[in-house]
Amino acid sequence: MIIWIASYPKSGNTLVRAILSSLIYSENGNFNFNLLNKIDQYPQKKHFDGLTNKYGDLIELSKNWIFSQNRLNLNKKIKYLKTHHLNCTINKKNYFTNENNTLGVIYIVRDPRDVLVSYARHSFNSIKNTLLDMTTSDNCIFTNKNLVNLLGSWSDHYNSWKRINKNFLLIKYEDLIENKKKEIIKILGFINNFTKISISEEKINNCINTTTFENMKNMEEKGFFEEQAIDEKTGKKINFFHKGKNNQWKDFLDTSTIKKIEENFETEMKELKYI
Repeated sequence: MIIWIASYPKSGNTLVRAILSSLIYSENGNFNFNLLNKIDQYPQKKHFDGLTNKYGDLIELSKNWIFSQNRLNLNKKIKYLKTHHLNCTINKKNYFTNENNTLGVIYIVRDPRDVLVSYARHSFNSIKNTLLDMTTSDNCIFTNKNLVNLLGSWSDHYNSWKRINKNFLLIKYEDLIENKKKEIIKILGFINNFTKISISEEKINNCINTTTFENMKNMEEKGFFEEQAIDEKTGKKINFFHKGKNNQWKDFLDTSTIKKIEENFETEMKELKYI
């Protein structure tokens, strides 16, 4: 059964995976980037082996989402999967996931104003075009060498996963930055609903100390992180870990852009206490 680690891009998914992988898959809680390989990303081309090779065809892929997850769950073990995909239904019958495959969801959300700034930089795009993407319901990205992922708008994404009101845990990126230990305890409490894991205080403290933004950025600069963004036009790489701060939007966004975000996502931002 799958415990999804779901988020819109640039919302803290990598940080949560770092925390989980160091707590669950290391002996002492000390994080290193190799541990991220323990938490796979879905969807990838390998998940559709023998099912379809039309990786850029959303309709064709959607027909095989459940089949591929059924296959992943044949061993009946709990597995953690990262995804940026919208939790959607295509043609009213092709579901991204279902109760037979999903045990729970850890959803990471971040202030969309900060997402805009970070995502524009990460995707080598302008603020204007990135905002258009974030407010477009059929917005897609391509991963794993041109495999289509449907994101939807920022609000579509949040609401699509929030609808899983059974076994759903919401983690705010801002809370992770402000009080990581409190959020770790919350995450561990959620996981213990499904499988009992005993984590020592020392292991939690080691996790906290080795998953700081500064430490992860330093490890990336030493070449230990392979998820850097690459500009397809120039081949230029850009560091994944850049600022990692809350409220950076105040330094980068003009009044007009801020107004557009807050108008488009007013309901969700009020619900999440961002405005």
